Amino acid sequence: MGDHVRLVLAGDVMTGRGIDQILAHPGDPTLTERYAKDARDYVALAEHVGGPVPRPVGPEYPWGDVLAVMDETPSAVRLMNLETSVTRCEVRERGKAVLYRMSPANLAVLQVAGVHAWGLANNHVLDHGQRGLLDTLDSLEASGLQAAGAGRDERAAWSPAVIPVDEGRRRIDVLCVAHSSSGVPRHWRAHRTRPGVALVDDLDRVAADRVIEHLLTASGPGDIRVVSIHWGSNWGYEVPRSHRTFARRLIDGGVHVVVGHSSHHVRPVELAGDGLVLHGCGDLVNDYEGIGGYEEYRGDVRVLHLATLDAASGRLEELQLVPFRSRRLRLEHATGEETRWLATVLDRACRSLGTRVQLVDDRLTVPVG
Repeated sequence: MGDHVRLVLAGDVMTGRGIDQILAHPGDPTLTERYAKDARDYVALAEHVGGPVPRPVGPEYPWGDVLAVMDETPSAVRLMNLETSVTRCEVRERGKAVLYRMSPANLAVLQVAGVHAWGLANNHVLDHGQRGLLDTLDSLEASGLQAAGAGRDERAAWSPAVIPVDEGRRRIDVLCVAHSSSGVPRHWRAHRTRPGVALVDDLDRVAADRVIEHLLTASGPGDIRVVSIHWGSNWGYEVPRSHRTFARRLIDGGVHVVVGHSSHHVRPVELAGDGLVLHGCGDLVNDYEGIGGYEEYRGDVRVLHLATLDAASGRLEELQLVPFRSRRLRLEHATGEETRWLATVLDRACRSLGTRVQLVDDRLTVPVG
């Protein structure tokens, strides 16, 4: 990596339900949702708007054109949030309307993406109880996939993922946490002897200091520090003041990048000093095609964030946003019209945060400095 550290950042990857059903080893499709009782119904919805979805597909299929874009910079570190459990467990969280799980036999769909650290602090990782979480941890570990944000106890849940770069001369430390505003039940919190997620109740100074302490304790001089946080509502471009204040406290405390997710579409970018705050990366992989409602947000448009940091200081030097669209449950490059629409909407949403978004060829850029 030399003088620069490059990151590939994305939001939620939801490989359960419909995505799991088109892969080689689908799990039980039974659902208990109000409007859907079979996960294959979501495949049918996608087919209704985009055309036939092949089955079974290889593990690279849902990623589509994303894989080639990530491979443009093979040394970049890839970080994403896995918003599903990986289990066959039949336990179901009571009172929860939508549950996500994927078959452990389909883990190749995660392996093929080459992600260096998967975040698990979110509102679906315990959809199938503590047994489902333990199955998820076991499956990821057995497949050589590093994860953070949930664990067999509190200490494990709050332990950052550590990714060596520059032939081990420096590291990227990634702490993953969730806030209850994203729908994480409070009883999912990891305790000293109980599995669960790293959960923050409030976005105040005490919570920020706790996050910083956990990250700084694990990191060393010269490390790049990243906080991945699952927070906020599903829709809307407005960023709550509490989110901005919390993120800036993290940056002021020594964090270089704050990666937010939970919203189903991309949200504004903020430059906080020399640090980067992505308030909402949006979904990347999911089975939401054809679902009605909130069409104004164009949830089928997805984004990959490519950040370049100065290796010595962690200062943000460049940020590109690469737009994609989901069609037939596969990610392909966004059209020119979709890219222009995204640039206009994001630039408008970012202005109140002092950030601008520009369209350069087929990508969006955020001027830095």
